[in-house]
Amino acid sequence: MFRIQQILAFLLVLGASLAISRVPAEAGYAHFIYDVKSGKVLASENADEINHPASLTKMMTLYMTFEALREGRLKWDQDIPVTPNAASKIPSKLGVPAGRTITVREAVNGMIVRSANDAAATMGDYLGGSEDRFGEMMTRKARALGMSRTVFRNASGLPDGSQVTTARDMAQLALALIRDFPREYQLFSARNMEFRGKRLRGHNNLMYRYPGMDGVKTGFTNASGYNIASAVTIDGRRVIGVVMGGKTARKRDDQMAALLDQYVPGNNNAASGGLVAYETQKRPAEDTMPLAFATPSPRKEITLGVTPKAALANLYAAPPNAVPQTAPIPTAPSRVASSQTTAPQQPASSVWRIQIAAAASRDQASALLEKAVPVLAQGYGRVTPSVESSADGGRQIFRARFVGFADGDSATRACSALQAKAINCFVVR
Repeated sequence: MFRIQQILAFLLVLGASLAISRVPAEAGYAHFIYDVKSGKVLASENADEINHPASLTKMMTLYMTFEALREGRLKWDQDIPVTPNAASKIPSKLGVPAGRTITVREAVNGMIVRSANDAAATMGDYLGGSEDRFGEMMTRKARALGMSRTVFRNASGLPDGSQVTTARDMAQLALALIRDFPREYQLFSARNMEFRGKRLRGHNNLMYRYPGMDGVKTGFTNASGYNIASAVTIDGRRVIGVVMGGKTARKRDDQMAALLDQYVPGNNNAASGGLVAYETQKRPAEDTMPLAFATPSPRKEITLGVTPKAALANLYAAPPNAVPQTAPIPTAPSRVASSQTTAPQQPASSVWRIQIAAAASRDQASALLEKAVPVLAQGYGRVTPSVESSADGGRQIFRARFVGFADGDSATRACSALQAKAINCFVVR
């Protein structure tokens, strides 16, 4: 009886998928802005209209890859063969010939940072046996996640007239990634990757420009227009946004920024359009390294010297231009105020940090740290709360961080503890 129920359920999903895939999809404009904590839809336009997902598809390929890793069907350092199907994909791609292998880690990084079509197809062929079969698996997973109007046909998002979705469904997928795989989700903050002697830069330019944004994916095909799914934490609130059918990448990014400025409570960046630069192109980018990719370096612990509450009191009292007492991040100018105890300078390569937010003012960043301090009071070494500011064009952003973790493992464990308390964060080396 149970087997019959499974078959009937599959046929129902298949029938619904076929019906949806026959609906014409156009590159019409749509957006959807969602407050995760309250469950409130902040803004919506054409959010349920059918469109093509383009490379937003890779969010589902990554979801299923993370699921296989969690269940032990994959390992991070496992070699996966590149099939002729995968090698034949058009760029963007890693360019590994058919018959060679890439690791799961390389495939995941390639999909996130480079939006590599061959990496996605390699994972699809491996997990599904074929890309067509993997598309069916992706569609069933979409239904299980509540994505009622999405049909997947391939792992990469390359053009297929039957591969369709909506802005609301893509927001649901982004939420599922953050909720179900909080550690792996930290990878979406990576700005570049090293691949076999080459440094490859990411495509998600808005993430580097908008304070508090930590993912997730961009996409484009002629049929879809320019798409983006974004996740932002501002004043401790997680908001997910999707824009589809943009006319250009810049217009799409600017529209997403304008929507967040308008609808996200507590966002004080509206006057400047929210496009405060994290870094200029002349500054090297930071690498974000969750545990799965971490290679910890030995270091001396930064001494806190006072209780967390006292450290925060000192932090609040420090003037904006206080001389830093802990080692600043080498990739961007910053002013760091910490405890009364002067900490020894540490080599930049050995400093591990957790960032919980990027705020529009020092007071906002400090308030967010105050909420997080009790979670890290014990068990994570002697860490220090800090507010690190950087300026661009006369405007400043303030990163709320904890510094002084001994290694990547302790930083990742601390971040997981914060996420368990609904405090978003990611690890920075």
